[in-house]
Amino acid sequence: MTKPKDVDSYIANAPSRAHPILKELREIITSTIPEAEEGISYNVPFYKFHGVHVGFSAFKNHATFGIGADVLHSKNHKMLEEKGYKTGKETIQIKYGQKVPATIIKQLLKAKMNKAKRTTN
Repeated sequence: MTKPKDVDSYIANAPSRAHPILKELREIITSTIPEAEEGISYNVPFYKFHGVHVGFSAFKNHATFGIGADVLHSKNHKMLEEKGYKTGKETIQIKYGQKVPATIIKQLLKAKMNKAKRTTN
């Protein structure tokens, strides 16, 4: 993948089967945290707000949503894994063809935003 100049070019250059998931993740982030600053960092989409960030990336067979270990706790890992998602310490993998766990991601984003606001106030 060539170095993207913005999120639109990142999505356009990702594998075509990644496009629906990446677009949905972008919509979830921007609608849940409208004040987030969208940009590219480390060659992937990042959304910064109140000193913290979230992001996503495309791979050969899945997309990864990065939220951070501060809000992605063991109960979330267990719930997501029971629904067929693979999780890492700070990430959720979404296989192409798998439904985006929008409700869970929105809850995690709200928790991250609230935590960030508390630490910056």
